[in-house]
Amino acid sequence: MTKTKVAVIGSGNIGTDLMIKVLRLSDSLEMAAMVGIDPDSDGLARAARLQVPITHEGVDGLIRMDGFDDIEIVFDATSAKAHVENAKKLAPYGKRLVDLTPAAIGPYVVPPVNLDEHLAGGVENLNLVTCGGQATIPIVHAVSRITPVPYAEIVASIASRSAGPGTRANIDEFTETTSGAIEKVGGARRGKAIIVLNPAEPPLIMRDTVYCLIGDDADHDTIRASVEEMVAAVAEYVPGYRLKQKVQFTAVPAGDPVHTLLADDASERPTTKVSVFLEVEGAAHYLPAYAGNLDIMTSAALRVAERIAERIAGRLTAEVTK
Repeated sequence: MTKTKVAVIGSGNIGTDLMIKVLRLSDSLEMAAMVGIDPDSDGLARAARLQVPITHEGVDGLIRMDGFDDIEIVFDATSAKAHVENAKKLAPYGKRLVDLTPAAIGPYVVPPVNLDEHLAGGVENLNLVTCGGQATIPIVHAVSRITPVPYAEIVASIASRSAGPGTRANIDEFTETTSGAIEKVGGARRGKAIIVLNPAEPPLIMRDTVYCLIGDDADHDTIRASVEEMVAAVAEYVPGYRLKQKVQFTAVPAGDPVHTLLADDASERPTTKVSVFLEVEGAAHYLPAYAGNLDIMTSAALRVAERIAERIAGRLTAEVTK
């Protein structure tokens, strides 16, 4: 089968790990370019050793590269601000963009929740929300598909050493983008996101906590089964993604402050809090195993691109058989 050619913009930790995943794991994608702005970066040096074409001249250099026209998918693993400019420069060329930054130019995509919907709609710029979003939004959706969720809150705790300059520069974008996606993709009426950079040594793997408020008419066993099914779906492409313990249900006291928070909608008085505790261990392809927050992003990006490649292959097959 002819492989779909891809390029990675960003030769830092995330971009390099993504390149390694494409080279090692994918039967449908081919690395056609690694793009950076630092000629001395480890990512570009590693790409050159692996015989991947490189440029240190950013997107402008990518556009000038031989074979650029054959590239179908471009991953952007830079920053929210940089992606805005990169997307503008690439717009005339009809490339499909997979955005690993919190820029959110395109629609939010969480593979087991809404990827097929957006691919069917022909969207050309897909945003992967954030690492916390990829880890927790599937769980919010797993609850909301069973019963209304007036409020959901997530806490993503990651090793400080796994938070590079891009992550640190985008903390505000992280909270805003993740909160919005909890609502738009997860299905909560109101969402909140918190990120914690844990300085512990040795570094701890990514831990995520999801809280969903629900009413008293929801079936707990059905919710628990829905969450476990979703965890298994994410683990198909992120093997280190798992529940830390069984889903918990606790009563919300009548005087709890959350009732004030949701006072604008008296019809939804949550009586139960659903608590889900997760951890994400990285696959250690390039990044250390504790950097599950970065691994889940690159794994989600790989899943998205492979699904796009399947559609491209199907389209080409249909054209040949006409």
